[in-house]
Amino acid sequence: MQKLTILFAFIVIFSPNVIANEIKYFVMLKNSKVNVRYGPGFNYPIKYIYKKKYLPIKVIDKKENFRRIIDHKNNSGWIHISQLKKNKSIILLENQILFSKSTKYSKPIANVSSGRLLLIKKCKLKWCKVKTEEYIGWLKAENIWGNIN
Repeated sequence: MQKLTILFAFIVIFSPNVIANEIKYFVMLKNSKVNVRYGPGFNYPIKYIYKKKYLPIKVIDKKENFRRIIDHKNNSGWIHISQLKKNKSIILLENQILFSKSTKYSKPIANVSSGRLLLIKKCKLKWCKVKTEEYIGWLKAENIWGNIN
């Protein structure tokens, strides 16, 4: 029975699904100009250039100092880790209202359009305190691209 338990634990720990889930996580761009390459190295040509600081992107693979990423529009490529940071940002996938407190019964501050980039200050339950260029307030953390945890 003990051998069966050890075998089961080994399978769970080294399962491909468990390993794959550990690789996928959100980061954001550190600079306002970031090269995305066709492969994991400086010798690969540039595929496109991001020009949006703090853009949230999802890491889906890694090789040495490069991370394969995907963005909210399903574009993918390789970025050097020096261009990434772990702070939190999100993009709204639909229009939302920014509130003064973490309840829909509080004072509305602004309408925030879909596609808008927001920096997360903190989250509690299903609400996040976010910052735009002009406003700081709370919004419901639904229909977003990025990670609030």
